[in-house]
Amino acid sequence: MNTLLLISSLTLVLSASPNSEAVPSSAPSVQQGKPHPMACADYSQGKVFLVSAQGKVEWEYPAPNCNDLWVLGNGNLLFVTGHGVKEVTRDKKVVFDYSSKSEIYACQRLANGNTFIGECNAGRLLEVDPSGKIVKQLRLLPDGKDGGHTYMRNARQLPNGHYLVAHFGQQVVKEYDAEGKVVMEIRAPGGPHSAIRLPNGNTLIASGDMRQQANVFEVDKTGKTVWQVTNNELPGISLKFMTGLQRLPNGNTVMTNWLGHGQLGKAPHVIEVRPDKKVVWTFADHKTMKTISSIQVLDIPGDAAKGEIVH
Repeated sequence: MNTLLLISSLTLVLSASPNSEAVPSSAPSVQQGKPHPMACADYSQGKVFLVSAQGKVEWEYPAPNCNDLWVLGNGNLLFVTGHGVKEVTRDKKVVFDYSSKSEIYACQRLANGNTFIGECNAGRLLEVDPSGKIVKQLRLLPDGKDGGHTYMRNARQLPNGHYLVAHFGQQVVKEYDAEGKVVMEIRAPGGPHSAIRLPNGNTLIASGDMRQQANVFEVDKTGKTVWQVTNNELPGISLKFMTGLQRLPNGNTVMTNWLGHGQLGKAPHVIEVRPDKKVVWTFADHKTMKTISSIQVLDIPGDAAKGEIVH
């Protein structure tokens, strides 16, 4: 055997050795770009997760049909549970628990310590104190009327006491004043899942499942679209059903791409884009997660209850 053949043979043996620590260069990564640590909700598996910047799950907790979650200033997680809302400590102690016959897709911790809750079927916007007592409610539907599964998705109480509500089935986002009068209406073809009010007064909306026209768009105070990302606009990335949103201080937008309705594994779960629509981060752990519906990245300083996290 000549020297060249001997070297080649030894190379093959070493590369096949079960004790070899070499990692195949083709091993897939769940992230591309500059990652963030994050909290996220998996609607289909019924779990909420804390994920490191390296893409590893560090904490999880059951949360059926979760569509909204927050990491609070005290480190606890606040999230919906299909027909309720819970606050859970990092050692998994439940410190707030509200339940309802209505489906619930929205929650928010307020600066006064109370919790805002949006009841979908009942069409109620509630403020609940730490003991679980309802201290304020606004009915968007007549008492006893069932708005159905698609009536409401995400909702937020605004600093001025108004409410921003994503009416998925009606394909519209409405802003209500404290008495329930509609003061702004934004059409959202395909059905809005989430709407957030930005510091500049604009509104950012995640929409698009009914018509396979998934998009995220921003409108100014007059309702004019001033920025948007539409389906198939990002090279190599397909938008399926846009759900969670977070606008970062640098102007980037973090979006969750819900992969239900036959779309499992077909696109990234999370996408971050710059204002010029360049993609700077994607997360796609299809082995661990199925359908991410809500996200909060955790390397952004601020107290969510004080409105310092735009999510």
